[in-house]
Amino acid sequence: MKKEGFSVSLSVPLHTEVKRGTLRDLITDSGMTVEDFINRI
Repeated sequence: MKKEGFSVSLSVPLHTEVKRGTLRDLITDSGMTVEDFINRI
């Protein structure tokens, strides 16, 4: 996903499931809100 005006590198675990807190942290680190993320998937 891309968000205009942001350039972010994230390390995403290659697990079958990602824990809720880990996913929330990744979303926050990307500069998005959880709502933004949900609307884009």
